[in-house]
Amino acid sequence: MALSLSGIHHLTAITADAPGNLDFYTSVLGLRLVKKTVNQDDTSAYHLFYADGLASPGTDITFFDWPTPRERRGTHAIARTGLRVFGRASLDYWAARLTKHAVAQGEIRELDGRMVLDFEDPEGQRLRLVDDGGAGAAHPWDASPVPAEHQIRGLGPIVLSVPELERTETVLTQLMNMRKLRRYEEAGASVHVFEMGAGGPAAELHVAVEPHLARAGQGAGGVHHVAFRTDDTASLTEWAKRVRDYRVPSSGEVERYYFRSLYFREPNGILFEIATDGPGFAVDEPLESLGETLALPPFLEPKRASIEANLKPLD
Repeated sequence: MALSLSGIHHLTAITADAPGNLDFYTSVLGLRLVKKTVNQDDTSAYHLFYADGLASPGTDITFFDWPTPRERRGTHAIARTGLRVFGRASLDYWAARLTKHAVAQGEIRELDGRMVLDFEDPEGQRLRLVDDGGAGAAHPWDASPVPAEHQIRGLGPIVLSVPELERTETVLTQLMNMRKLRRYEEAGASVHVFEMGAGGPAAELHVAVEPHLARAGQGAGGVHHVAFRTDDTASLTEWAKRVRDYRVPSSGEVERYYFRSLYFREPNGILFEIATDGPGFAVDEPLESLGETLALPPFLEPKRASIEANLKPLD
């Protein structure tokens, strides 16, 4: 059986305002802060993880807190992050909620056969609510300010912008074993849809071909990388070998404690990660109190005092 990815694992973006980011994603979007930790490669920066009530793989949008200017939008980048909800009633609820909170948004519309609502967070992070038709399990957070039936169910689809498709498509289909499904037009761009695993919006990558755009400049309000799901460390080792065999430079396997990862760039320079589903965020905190205190992986625990001294308060 061919090695395969099962869907989107997480997406990591950039904020220059951690307190404001925390307020927006928990108080406005109603997501659960499931892990308050630091960037393991830059411990001066928070790494905040927001997800569903059970901190399920495939539901978490995460942020590095870096003091950086705003993103310069363009191609060679992840352009928009899908957040799944169920039904037109949920989109209507969100349109009203976003209006109440003065959030920049578009109109509810049909795109690629699904109803969607585009909006931006206070730093210009481009987000899209997508009606997923109720596909897959949902795990609402009891303490969310959003009613359970309207809560964000998880990630997907994720939209990339590239200036040319061919080499990216080769990596997606031949190296990563994704299936090319269809294409649609949006804002003058041809968008090509690739799927993983069982398919559906939680397992789709949409690639917009936009050769007229300048190269993006990474910054606050932009995306750092997208991660894809693999079952366990054994399958991640197989992916590491496969990436090597295709002579694609990579990080090799990296222990992130909450999951194990492999990083590499597709031909247009966008950073991809393959991450294991486990052990998950409850490995060092009780599920019921996730995100309430600063969590550090064991190798950083001896440096806790100095790390905490360098972090800004979040409230």
